[in-house]
Amino acid sequence: MQLLDGDRYTRAASADHVRHVVVPAVRGRIVDDRGRPLVRNRTAMTVSVDRNVLAGRPDGGREVLGRLAALLGVSRSEIGDRIRLCGERPVTPCWAGSPYQPIPVAEAVDERLALQVVERSAEFPGVIAELRPVRDYPHGDLAAHLLGYLAPDGRSPGGTAPVGRDGLEAAYEAELRGTPGSRRIVVDSGGRVLRTLHEQPAVPGATLVTSIDTGIQRAAERALKRAAAGARARGLAADSGAAVVLEARTGRVVALAGLPGYDPSVWVGGIDPGDYARLTREDRGSPLLSRAIQGQWAPGSTWKVVSTAAAVGAGYPLRGAYDCPGSYRVGDRDFRNYRGADHGRIDLHRALAVSCDTIFYRFADELWRDDPRDHSMQRMARAFGFGRETGVDLPGEAAGWVPGGPWARPGDAANFAIGQGDVLVTPLQMARAYAALANGGTLFSPRVGKRIVGADGRVLREVTPPVVGRLPVGRTTLAYIRRALAEVPKSGTASAAFAGFPLDKRPIAGKTGTAEVFGRQDTSWFASFDDRYAVVVVVSQGGNGGDTAAPAAREIWSAIHRLERR
Repeated sequence: MQLLDGDRYTRAASADHVRHVVVPAVRGRIVDDRGRPLVRNRTAMTVSVDRNVLAGRPDGGREVLGRLAALLGVSRSEIGDRIRLCGERPVTPCWAGSPYQPIPVAEAVDERLALQVVERSAEFPGVIAELRPVRDYPHGDLAAHLLGYLAPDGRSPGGTAPVGRDGLEAAYEAELRGTPGSRRIVVDSGGRVLRTLHEQPAVPGATLVTSIDTGIQRAAERALKRAAAGARARGLAADSGAAVVLEARTGRVVALAGLPGYDPSVWVGGIDPGDYARLTREDRGSPLLSRAIQGQWAPGSTWKVVSTAAAVGAGYPLRGAYDCPGSYRVGDRDFRNYRGADHGRIDLHRALAVSCDTIFYRFADELWRDDPRDHSMQRMARAFGFGRETGVDLPGEAAGWVPGGPWARPGDAANFAIGQGDVLVTPLQMARAYAALANGGTLFSPRVGKRIVGADGRVLREVTPPVVGRLPVGRTTLAYIRRALAEVPKSGTASAAFAGFPLDKRPIAGKTGTAEVFGRQDTSWFASFDDRYAVVVVVSQGGNGGDTAAPAAREIWSAIHRLERR
């Protein structure tokens, strides 16, 4: 047999001892619109375990793993899980990479602990402590929901690097992760590496350039926190909220803030179970939830732009005069204005400025009584982009809710006309709708990413917000609504919030909203725009829109204009 088949067995034995090892790539950066880093890499101590060395020990390395677990302050079973190889039916967590390369078990390890591994090598055979790149957040918790985070993915091909699990890290995972390299090595029968046959270097991940302005993002987060704190000082819960800034003419996202927030560095090195529980618990505010794209609230009077367009489209005169009494009867129930205010006979311009409810109750009730199957207001709401995802380049977006079908009760249509009842919207949906008012009717699918730049500096791809619709509203009606909303900060429901603001030089149009929620305090809204931007703020259980959300929006507008004068 040796004489006849010796060469074949020699080749087989040699082939069996050549192994392929994946070399992870350095992950790409995420930067703002001026190239300032939002996420970058820094080197930190990583502790890894070489299974092959442990396998050669009499106890299979259990004693070494026990000492390492005690040093790192984790259980031995946790380390054992991380270095367990994935089989045909893997049980996670497990390691899907090559068994012939060290397996990371802890990242961002304190250097004093890592030094003990290095200095006490006899006690930790097969344990390696070395510097490796980890994610770094130079602005702390700024834009945490927007950026997302990384988490281990032991089942991915190669299994050598964490992957994006939320935000931009997940949306642009393919571009940011780079291309892993490879190494062909020769090992002996005991698994010890003898030599390297070939090595293909890894290609670093690309840089994601975003449309985020760091200064405006910081201002939005600061304004949102101040608004919530001020509302709580007035006895309100103000438990969550969001702020969105869009470029009205392009659909690009300039800022996206959510409350409560969190520090994304909590994920570096593997998140502690206690921290994860805190970030996901409802009684702690579910900080991982991105309220800007996942929070859903009744829109209150910010919705009246939809109802105005629907009423005019149904035949109500744009420049007609309408009664705005303190209450309007629908069936056997009186629907009241805010605080029962009676504004007399006014036009739609004034109705939007002072936020008259009863005019819109009447529109909806009359349309319903003329034809209970009439869906003109629902159709207009959907044409404004409500009731479906905007398609933003971020994962997990909520669709909101626009009720369909005939109204079950007479008052349902009336409630819908002022943004109450079953209707739900996200802050990003509202910002997109008001951006469409500003730009003449174009609905964009918003984008945070602006371009992908390779490691060599070449632009690999431009990211452009696609146009996904047009408002079915005439130019005359749009212009009329814009002029009416320009009165809101001057003499309407947001005049107190914008007192002293240079509206003559920096004109801003907007609409307050105060949405009632059964069993909870009112939701505070302010949606606004100028010829360049749309700014929306919402504070859950924040009370009146003019008292909480509008001042926060004013603070954001002030930051925008200060930045523009640089």
